[in-house]
Amino acid sequence: MGIETGVQLGLSDADIDRMAEKLFLGVRAQRSAFWVLLALSAVIAGAGVVADSVATVIGAMIVAPLMTPILGTAFAAVLAVRKQVVASVVLVVGGALVVIAIGYVLGLLVPGPITADTNSQVAGRVSPGLIDLVAALATGVVGAFALVRSDVSDTLPGVAIAISLVPPLSVVGLTLESGAYGQAGGALLLFATNVAAIIATGTAVLLGYRVRAVAQASGRPVGRLGVRTLAVIAGFVLLVSVPLGIGTYHVVQQERTVAVARPVVERWAAERSWQVVDLTFERGVLTVITAGLPPVEHAASLRRALDEAGLVDVPARLSLLFKGSRELPADGS
Repeated sequence: MGIETGVQLGLSDADIDRMAEKLFLGVRAQRSAFWVLLALSAVIAGAGVVADSVATVIGAMIVAPLMTPILGTAFAAVLAVRKQVVASVVLVVGGALVVIAIGYVLGLLVPGPITADTNSQVAGRVSPGLIDLVAALATGVVGAFALVRSDVSDTLPGVAIAISLVPPLSVVGLTLESGAYGQAGGALLLFATNVAAIIATGTAVLLGYRVRAVAQASGRPVGRLGVRTLAVIAGFVLLVSVPLGIGTYHVVQQERTVAVARPVVERWAAERSWQVVDLTFERGVLTVITAGLPPVEHAASLRRALDEAGLVDVPARLSLLFKGSRELPADGS
């Protein structure tokens, strides 16, 4: 029944051979190409992050070959071939370390730190949430589907762009060099989330297509797929879900705090003919930046207004910027 289902879904012996040849990198030329492309994609991604260039980072995503051993891990897990599972995992871990190292070296060549405070490419990759896991799961399904169905393999470049693998690792290296260890941890969590999603959804799609039955019918070595293997894969996803959930909760709390504080701050500023330049809530502190003409009134009235709005326990910081400009003519001729 399983073999018949696999045939009905369009799989054949040739498809199993094609997937194995593509994912397991058994030929020396494949392995050398993998490392060359990985190193180049790491340099491109690192340069794109440093330059804060979206186009350059997207280019690195297309070149990056890390999706291959990650899907290879799922494929080997489905076939229950332990040797190939280990080989694919080693490629993923080794490749990740190489990209992080290249990012660190690039950071040494750049004057000044590369952190989320000054770089949007870094900021977008250091605070992952549950929505990132949802997107990664969906992207992993597409990647595995494109692998199984050779007629839709043209979608793989789009999958490479949708799933962020090398750029977060470059951010890890750059932020480590800058001393922003918390941000490096966030970027590493994003990478781990994407890896977990690809392996989990890849395994599910391959099992759904009865890859094991077709491989066994074609004479390929297929081991016993136990519940423990599937539990480990599911546990990997659950493990990354915990910090992602915590991060999402904090983001929701930040947005709620800003939403409550904004009308209060804007009303307080309007009463004094000041304008609100920026309002943020980060690291447990509500930061208010306003601009206007002197004189500067005491900020105690803003504190009272925030307390009355239910933000008694929220620390706040008020920065006042003076409007206006003054000409500074040069003394030269």
